[in-house]
Amino acid sequence: MNVHAVTTIYKREMIRFRRTIVQSLVAPVISTSLYFVVFGAAIGSRIDEVEGVSYGSYIVPGLIMLTVMMQGTTNSAIAIYFPKYMGAIYEILAAPVNFFEVTLGLVGAAMTKALIIGTIILATSFFFVDISIAHPLAMVGFLLLTCLSFALLGFIIGIWAKTFEQLNLVPQLILTPLIFLGGSFYSASMLPGFWQGVIHLNPVFYLISGFRWSFFGTSDVPVGLSLLAIAIFTAICLGLIARIFQTGWRLRG
Repeated sequence: MNVHAVTTIYKREMIRFRRTIVQSLVAPVISTSLYFVVFGAAIGSRIDEVEGVSYGSYIVPGLIMLTVMMQGTTNSAIAIYFPKYMGAIYEILAAPVNFFEVTLGLVGAAMTKALIIGTIILATSFFFVDISIAHPLAMVGFLLLTCLSFALLGFIIGIWAKTFEQLNLVPQLILTPLIFLGGSFYSASMLPGFWQGVIHLNPVFYLISGFRWSFFGTSDVPVGLSLLAIAIFTAICLGLIARIFQTGWRLRG
């Protein structure tokens, strides 16, 4: 593996992250803090507990997942879209690097950004609610896998998109509703029977459920099923990226 190439691609993306620190880091943290105020204070005052956990604490894993999924997807999509848009993608394709090394550099940077933001939001949550982590190692594992899988998804979106409108289409019109309908702010047991069946068709629901289990030891679905869901999702994304680089789909003029 060309470690030097991977490191160079990774460092370039992290430099871009530092140059846009307000947009990339400060804005998501402020937005999430507002969620704590609105949902934790306003709605939390009307809902005492959910599955034995105070509502303000219960929504913390969902808020972290909401931010990590969106940031991982967006950062990775932009990282590959702009080189393609500017024509710099040909320099990468002509370089002595394979698809795995390119993906590792760009996705690794997007994953790191999402992980940093998720960690800061977790730290911020301690200022608003009392929270404990029942399974810290599992929490880190779920967080890393989620950052990785959604950074891979963003990479695919960035390659697929031909315009800025398409770049925002999937995160705004598909991913955001899936996250909000995936149990970010509520338990599946709080829904009527029909909607409980519907929410189980949402793949994001399994990720949020598993991540919440790492905090409170309770989940809407078995933890093994959550791990299986995220493993399948990651494998599909990797397979699609490999196929894209093999065929040159939307990479070449």
